[in-house]
Amino acid sequence: MSKENQAKVMLVGRILMGLLFVGAAWSKSGRFDGSVAYMAKNGVPMAELALYAALLLEFAGGVLLILGWKTRWTAIILAVFVVVITPIFHAFWVAEPAQYTGQWNHFLKNIAIIGGLLYIWAFGPGSKSIDGDKA
Repeated sequence: MSKENQAKVMLVGRILMGLLFVGAAWSKSGRFDGSVAYMAKNGVPMAELALYAALLLEFAGGVLLILGWKTRWTAIILAVFVVVITPIFHAFWVAEPAQYTGQWNHFLKNIAIIGGLLYIWAFGPGSKSIDGDKA
């Protein structure tokens, strides 16, 4: 693959990964009270404050990935965030039988997201970014 095509693919990948986080923040903010209740039900302390922090991290992190600014730092911070939240919200090993498959799928999805973020952290944002190839 040529360098130019590689840069385009990296841009599309960053945009898609960033949209995932922006979309998650948008969704949670649109059902704020339900999100707080869900977090509290899953044992998150100070759920309202934690939700504000998650919204800021997801929205800002998603936008930074899309723009390709501070990309490696953003990717590793988001990867750690997803590592922390995955066993809290997608604990398939304690799920009710009717929820097991859904939680297993969400758990695996989050593992894949972590993998994608680690790729961004390792290889940088590509030349079609604010960071450019210097990152």
